Amino acid sequence: MLPTLNGRIQTRILGLGVIGFVVALLITPLLPTGALGPVDSYRVTISVLVGVVLVGVLWELLYHFLQQFRWEKDWPTLFGMATIVNEGALMWLLVGHTTIVVPEDLRPSLTAFSIQFVVTWLAFWLIINGPMRVVVHRWRFSGGRFL
Repeated sequence: MLPTLNGRIQTRILGLGVIGFVVALLITPLLPTGALGPVDSYRVTISVLVGVVLVGVLWELLYHFLQQFRWEKDWPTLFGMATIVNEGALMWLLVGHTTIVVPEDLRPSLTAFSIQFVVTWLAFWLIINGPMRVVVHRWRFSGGRFL
């Protein structure tokens, strides 16, 4: 199955929305957020998650353009895993150095951001490349589309 651009965008939005939200709910109390209270901690992690989803749609457009130069028009699975580096670096620039994603007084530490991003990304990648392909047959054979 080759995921279509529309399918990859839908998978990213729905997958990160569900998997990322569950991960954020579970790990936020464990993150080193310093003096932030629980409400502000959840506000930061959910804001970062929403930022990752929105910026991820733009990444999918770039990835689609780059895939057109490949013979198979797709990435090997390892390339999909390696995107954690460039997506994480861009999100850290947006989260840690601008007020686009979170206000300046709520900026997470690099450690808290890294833990959230890596755990969320690994959970997403493992579920999408593992159980999701087995459990949701329609998704797998319709180019990754849900709708």
